[in-house]
Amino acid sequence: MNKFKSGFATALLAGTILASPGTVLANERELQSRIDSQQQEIEALKRQVQDLIGIVGLRVTKIEAQQDTAKQQAAVAQKPVPHVIQTATNKLAFETADGKFSIGPTGIVQIDSGGYLNFTPASRVVGTQKLTSGINARRARVGVAGKMFGDWSYKFLYDGGNSQDTTASGIEAAQISYNGFKGVIIDLPGYSATPFTMDQATSSTDLLFLERSTPTNIAIGLNAGDSRTNTGVRFFNDRYWAGAYFTGPASGDSHTGVSERFGAFQRAAFQVLSTPDYSVHLGVAVDELLRAPDTGVGTAKAVTLSDRPELRIDPTTLLTTGTIGTLANPVTGGQVYNVEAAVDWKSLFFQGEYFHYDIDRHGLTTAGFDGGYVQASWVLTGEQHGYDKTTGAYTGVIPAKPFSLSNGDIGAWELAARVSYVNLTDNFTPGLALVGQPNAVNGGKQTSYTLGANWYVNSLMRFTFNYIHTDYSKANGTAVAGAPLGAPLGVPVGAKADALAIRAQFVY
Repeated sequence: MNKFKSGFATALLAGTILASPGTVLANERELQSRIDSQQQEIEALKRQVQDLIGIVGLRVTKIEAQQDTAKQQAAVAQKPVPHVIQTATNKLAFETADGKFSIGPTGIVQIDSGGYLNFTPASRVVGTQKLTSGINARRARVGVAGKMFGDWSYKFLYDGGNSQDTTASGIEAAQISYNGFKGVIIDLPGYSATPFTMDQATSSTDLLFLERSTPTNIAIGLNAGDSRTNTGVRFFNDRYWAGAYFTGPASGDSHTGVSERFGAFQRAAFQVLSTPDYSVHLGVAVDELLRAPDTGVGTAKAVTLSDRPELRIDPTTLLTTGTIGTLANPVTGGQVYNVEAAVDWKSLFFQGEYFHYDIDRHGLTTAGFDGGYVQASWVLTGEQHGYDKTTGAYTGVIPAKPFSLSNGDIGAWELAARVSYVNLTDNFTPGLALVGQPNAVNGGKQTSYTLGANWYVNSLMRFTFNYIHTDYSKANGTAVAGAPLGAPLGVPVGAKADALAIRAQFVY
């Protein structure tokens, strides 16, 4: 039965196929059409995929290009280029891309105004009778400073100021130094301010008062000080300073003499105690005049120790030994011995130095003199004096809040006081003629008292106010014959003076 059914179904299917050929062909055409349509869709999809691949590829190319550009820009940004540098005190300089060369303007402008409230000479016959008041460009320095090849530094300064505008000092600094060794500076032969004594090692822009003390000026006047030709080396770190220098004539000295001035000095200073709040500084130094100057054939090797009052409005010199050294008794050498000390405790500052001066003369005894000063200050606004390890001396005050009307800031204010004393008289007996005392030097004595106030407007500007009382005492060693009031031997011929002065200072 089952075999019959199977055979019947097969026969029926075969009959149906044989009986409907059109239907089969129609189905085949429909199937082919569907296949063609799907192939077209596939081709369209392929084109879309290719388009998408192209778009993606273009975007990837753009992204890669942008990344390359960004990398190039970053590389350019990271590549060193010449630039302007600015110091902590707002001084500017131009520096090369590699940082090995730089040049920047530098200078000082100090304008003093003041006058003498009174000047009382001890004698109306002998000595200075009056000191004038007025305005003076104490310092007007302009120049450049920078470095070369990384390890070399240079500085050139020309000073158009002085005690009289008609006698400008000329070259203040013209020197190259080598800084290739850590904590060492080698100053090649040139002109500069020499760091003999702590007062002189302090920059003129950082002094507590208008002028350095008279004992200091006499010490450095022998063969150190400003505008002095010199060469030497200094060693330093945060705790010590040591230096040794040879010195020659100063800017403006005559070069036509038989022999120019030649000397040397050595100085060592130590920060015995040093913390952020306080420091204690001690030092010693010695200066040697190895060869005294002369002015030509037939002139004596001689020196003069002198200084003007501790104010430079009037250029008159009161305290002076006169010329020490004659043809018969020329100066053969000289020495200055110095001891220095300072204490810096928060807003309080103390400093002092003692000097002993010796002048050696052929055929006569050595002339010896002494001097010194002490000074102190209090910064009312709380700032503290800094320390310059390259010079072994303290610096001025940088106001924590520079003066500003809009912010209500007043800058920094400081009160200061100083007493200085020097005695330039040796082997002199008052009442006897100086010419009859060959070993005698009658320079007199001077004591000065100074009160000051400093207003630090900002890191570059400052105003200084000083009251100075000067007491210069000297006994007459040369009688004035026929003078109406007379000036017998031994009578006082000194003077007393009181002065007020103000300085406007700008540093750049």
